[in-house]
Amino acid sequence: MNTYSVGQLAKIAKVTVRTLHHYDEIGLLSPGGRTPAGYRRYEEADLDRLQKILFYRELDFPLEEIAAILDDDSVTPTEHLRRQRELIGNRIRHLQELAAAVERAMEAQKMGIQLTPEEKFEVFGPDYQESWESEAEQRWGDTDAWKESQRRTARYTKEDWQRIQAAGEELNSRMARAVADGVAPDSDEAAELAEEHRRQITENFYDCPYEMHRCLAGMYVADPRFTATYEKIAPGLAQWLHDAITANADRRG
Repeated sequence: MNTYSVGQLAKIAKVTVRTLHHYDEIGLLSPGGRTPAGYRRYEEADLDRLQKILFYRELDFPLEEIAAILDDDSVTPTEHLRRQRELIGNRIRHLQELAAAVERAMEAQKMGIQLTPEEKFEVFGPDYQESWESEAEQRWGDTDAWKESQRRTARYTKEDWQRIQAAGEELNSRMARAVADGVAPDSDEAAELAEEHRRQITENFYDCPYEMHRCLAGMYVADPRFTATYEKIAPGLAQWLHDAITANADRRG
């Protein structure tokens, strides 16, 4: 059976020797054996336990809770794996929600939202952070579209924003159904949805000609935050919307 010195295990697991010493001292990961001179020798089972420890640490579990989880003899190895899969899924969903919140914040700044901080959280979600707004201004602040959006939205109330959000969500639902139904992005139905998407931008924020709409479509698949927003609505929606906007621009532009 292979065994590893503390230095070898630290190199394999990409942790420090000091970390392994600490885990041993608190009883979280004690080596399976010792040399005649008293040096630690870790076995394959120790390596497997360390892998589980590092997984839970990555998810910010405290060491005491990790020890309790791993020392619970009623949980089988298969159940451990199922729990890890569930936790990973939860983390992915949380990151997707944060990405969507970033996208909403960027749109908020681009549109020149005139809301109180409390209203911004109410309209755009609990993960909204005002610090994200500066990125949008740096990105679009010199454009005519930005200036026009600022001029229009300066008059908007919270109710106006809620109306705009509701219309956008309704359109997103129709596009999600189109994806689920296998509607081709170059079809007439897809063109109508893409045109509605462009019309909402033009009516609410700034004039969006077809070439500008095409550029926005490119951003939906190039920027992971925008992609995550649409993928959360429906898997494949980001690419579908990109293709539908592009096909519509080719058709009408």
